[in-house]
Amino acid sequence: MKVVLFCGGLGMRLREYSETIPKPMVEIGYRPILWHVMKYYAHFGHREFILCLGHRADAIKKYFVDYDESLSNNFVLTNGGNDLQLLNSDIGDWKITFIDTGLNTNVGQRLRAVEKYLGEDEIFLANYADGLSDLYFPDYLAKFQKSGKLAAFLSVRPTQSAHVITVRGENDVTSIHSFHEADIWINGGFFIFRREIFKHIKDGEELVEEPFKRLIAENKLMTQKHAGFWVAMDTFKDKRFLDDLVARDEAPWEVWKKHD
Repeated sequence: MKVVLFCGGLGMRLREYSETIPKPMVEIGYRPILWHVMKYYAHFGHREFILCLGHRADAIKKYFVDYDESLSNNFVLTNGGNDLQLLNSDIGDWKITFIDTGLNTNVGQRLRAVEKYLGEDEIFLANYADGLSDLYFPDYLAKFQKSGKLAAFLSVRPTQSAHVITVRGENDVTSIHSFHEADIWINGGFFIFRREIFKHIKDGEELVEEPFKRLIAENKLMTQKHAGFWVAMDTFKDKRFLDDLVARDEAPWEVWKKHD
């Protein structure tokens, strides 16, 4: 199945990088977070990607055009360094379509912009380019296929530290709970769609707002709760956390290591 990845945002909460490189190109370890997302899908057999580009599209294109397989694969070097023989490969069987979907376009309209590149696929996948998870994708996909629903997304627990309060009147606090104590779940991406989704996204609409509300009203939207690992790299603090997991070889999203 083809995988649509939304790579065009400005990434303003990662200002340390967003002025020079797009957020999907911010590195976790020695590879961009976009590569980690793509590697995840490729591990489960989904190796056809459509990248919805926007901010600094040139940086993403250049990265893959100049891709260096030797950084993350074993190889044999001979002839004084002139000949390099890879012993394995990252992206040799990937097909990547690069589409400029606009600088300030929202996610819903980026998805509409790449509809024609999906070919005849009845079901396709989509995701943000900054979220990582250890979700076992085949089980999730199988549930969706059996459900008959039009769309699905992953429900995850918030990773931010904040509290939910309830107030009586103007200023009387009646309860205060952390996100987890309040049993709050949020949209974690990892979308699965049937082709009919495009009939539900009107001109200018954001994906998870008006279209999803229509799907809810028609009982055509499902979610998969995932209490395992999930992190969206929104801030520099998130990046440091993910870097540390990679450095310790304890990155839960690197399912290609665990299942090989």
